[in-house]
Amino acid sequence: MIKCKHVLLAARVLSILLVSLAASACSGALTRNVANSEDDRYLWLEEIQGKNALEWVGEKSKVTLDQLTKDSRYPETKAKIGAILTAKDRLPVVSLRNGWYYNFWQDVRNPKGLWRRTREAEFEKADPNWEVILDFDLLSKQENESWVYKGAQCLAPENERCLLSLSRGGKDAIVIREFDLKSKTFLKDGFNHLQEAKSQAAWVDQNHVLIGSDWGPGSLTDSGYPRQVKLWERGKPASAGSQIYEAEVSDMAADPTTFQRPEGNITFIDRRINFYERELFRFDPATASVAKVPVPNDSEIAGVINGILLLTLRTDWKTPDGTFTAGSLVALSGTSGTMTPTAHVSTVFAPQATQSIGQVAVSKTRVYLKLLQNVSSKVLEFQLQGSTWRFREVMVPEYSSINITSYDSHHNKAMVSVEGFLQPPTLAVIEKNRLRVLKTTPARFDSSDMVSEQNFAVSRDGTRIPYFLIRKKTASPGTQPVLMYGYGGFEISNSPFYLSTWGKVWLENGGAFVLSNIRGGGEFGPAWHQAAILKNKQKSYDDFIAIAEDLITRKVTSSRQLGIMGGSNGGLLVSAVLVQRPDLFNAVICQVPLTDMLRYHKLLAGASWMAEYGNPEDPEMYPFIRAYSPYQNVRENVRYPSILIHTSTNDDRVHPGHARKLAARLGEVAAPVLYYENTEGGHSAAADLEQRVKIKTLEMIYLMKQLF
Repeated sequence: MIKCKHVLLAARVLSILLVSLAASACSGALTRNVANSEDDRYLWLEEIQGKNALEWVGEKSKVTLDQLTKDSRYPETKAKIGAILTAKDRLPVVSLRNGWYYNFWQDVRNPKGLWRRTREAEFEKADPNWEVILDFDLLSKQENESWVYKGAQCLAPENERCLLSLSRGGKDAIVIREFDLKSKTFLKDGFNHLQEAKSQAAWVDQNHVLIGSDWGPGSLTDSGYPRQVKLWERGKPASAGSQIYEAEVSDMAADPTTFQRPEGNITFIDRRINFYERELFRFDPATASVAKVPVPNDSEIAGVINGILLLTLRTDWKTPDGTFTAGSLVALSGTSGTMTPTAHVSTVFAPQATQSIGQVAVSKTRVYLKLLQNVSSKVLEFQLQGSTWRFREVMVPEYSSINITSYDSHHNKAMVSVEGFLQPPTLAVIEKNRLRVLKTTPARFDSSDMVSEQNFAVSRDGTRIPYFLIRKKTASPGTQPVLMYGYGGFEISNSPFYLSTWGKVWLENGGAFVLSNIRGGGEFGPAWHQAAILKNKQKSYDDFIAIAEDLITRKVTSSRQLGIMGGSNGGLLVSAVLVQRPDLFNAVICQVPLTDMLRYHKLLAGASWMAEYGNPEDPEMYPFIRAYSPYQNVRENVRYPSILIHTSTNDDRVHPGHARKLAARLGEVAAPVLYYENTEGGHSAAADLEQRVKIKTLEMIYLMKQLF
C-alpha cells in the first residue's frame, strides 16, 4: 500500500466553534459515556451480520453497481485494468530461502493464487519454469472454503517445514497449518491451529512453536488481539501448551517473533502496550522463561545480527554511552549477545532533518537500509568492522522509489524493486554496492508526454508540505481532472510508485494524479508523524486541504475537477476534509474508512489505535476528536460533493459500521452518496484478483463520471 492542507478563515472559525461548543457541552456531561448509543440513530448498522443491516447493505450496493457498471465505459475500463493486473509479464516478487525463490502469483486462471518456487538460475530466465507448491483455488474448492493466503514462516536453514497462515475471505483472523515442502502436503499431526483468531506464531525449533491466540474468555486484549503466549509442543494441541507470558487486558497484544540466524535463532515476546510503546522480552528455550530486554518503550525492533539487536528510535535515548537521537538506527550488544542492562549502545545511522529510515533488512553479515531523502529513496549497505559500523551507498537511479523486497538471513543476498510514477518496476539484486537487474516490467501506458514534479504547499501553521503531481505536459491550465491520494497516519510514508492502471485509464485520458506527504506519515521521521497525532490530528487535515488549495491556486485544476481518495486512516482523512471543506472537492473515494471517532475504540481493533487518535472518553481528548469526527460533523443544509464509500463485510480490523453509518448519515441530509460493500476481502476489501479488478473499475468509472 502506499501511502497539505490550508483552512480559510470561515473553516477555522467553524473548527474553533466546534471545539468550544463541545467543551462547554461536556463540562458537566462528560461523566457519562460520550459515545452513548442513544445519541446514534444508526447504531443498528454496526450489527455486521444483522438482518436489517445486510438488507440495507444489499440495497445500497445494488444501486451503486447498477449506476456504475451500466456506464458505457465500464466494459472497456475493466478490460484495461484487468489486462494490467493479470498480465503474465508482471514482476514476480520473491522471497529468498536456501537457494530457492518463492513467489505468490495470481492471474486470470488462478485468482486466489499459486504458491510456487524456482531456483536462482531458472528465475533469471525470461520465462522461468515454476514448481507449484500449493494451488489456493484448488484447495478452496476441495475444502469448500474461500482461502486467502496470508504468508508462510519456514524453519531455517532447511526451510522444509512451514507454518502457513490462511484466512477465510481475507479477514485478519487466520488458521495456522503446518506444510511440508518435500511432500507438498499439510501435516495432519503437525502444528495445526484451526481455531480462527488473530493468531501470531513463531518457530522456536523443529518441535516447538510460540503462539499467541484466542484461548477463550479473558485471553484477548481490549483490541481483540492475543494477550497470552504459549509454548506449543509438537504432537499436542496448541491449547495444551504451557503459558509463557501474559500481557495486560488494556495492552494492544503480545506477539512472539523469531529471528532465524545462522549463528542461532533468537526469539522474543513483544508486549505491545499500544501502537507505539512496548516491552521486549527474550525467550530462553532451555528454561522456557523470558527476560526483559533493556530497550526504550517506543523503539522498534529492526533485526538481529551476531547477537546484536538493531533498533529504530522514535524519541531520543539517553544511555551511559551517550544520547542517541530520534529516528536513528542503533545497535545494542552485550556479552555473547545476552543483551544485559550493561549492554553497549552504538549508532548505526542517524538521519538528517530531510531524511528518514524506510526499511531495514539484515542478511548474513550485512545490514541494508532504505533511506528516504525528501521522499526519494537511497539504499545503504552496512557492515560492522571492529566496533564501527561502516557503510557504502548502493548505486541506484536518481529520484526513484526503492523497496527492499527480499533478503536471506543465512546468505549475503538482498533484492530490491526500483520504480517511479512513470518508471515501470525493475527487480534487481544488490551486488558489490551496485544493482544487477533481473527483471523489468514493460510500460503499461504511454508516458512520453507526461511529467512528474514535486511541489510544496503551505499549511495552516506555516509548515511546508510536499506533494507529487503527475500530469500531461500539454494540459491546459485549470482544466485537468485531478485525483489526490492521502494517508497521513501511523508513521507510514507515501513513496512514489508506478502508476500502471492509473496511467492507462486516468493519465492517458487527460487526468492528473497527486500523492500527498502530509504530517502523520513517516516521510521525515518520527517528528513528522508526532506532529499530527492526538490533539494535533487536525494538522493532517490542514495539510491535505493546503495541497488542494495549492492545486487550485496554481491553476492546475478547479474544485469542480478535484477528487480525493484514501483508505483506512486515509478514509478518515478524506471523510474529515469532506465535512470540513465540502466546497473544495467534487468527488471523494472513501475506502474501508474510520468515520465515527467517538466509538472507534469500541469497535473491533479500534482500541489499539488510541495512541494515534486518543481516547474519546478522556475529557481532555473529547473536544479535539469530536471537532473532526466525520460522522458527527455531517450538517443539514450543506451542499456536499459526491462520495463513493466502500468497505467489506469481512473487515475484522476497521468495523464496516464506520462506512455504513457515514453513508446513512450523508444520505439523510440528501448528499449524493454511492455505497458498496464487498462480502469478502477483509481490510483489503478484495479477497482475490477478480474482486480487485472489479473494485478498481468501479472507482475509476465513478471518477470519470464526476470529474471529466
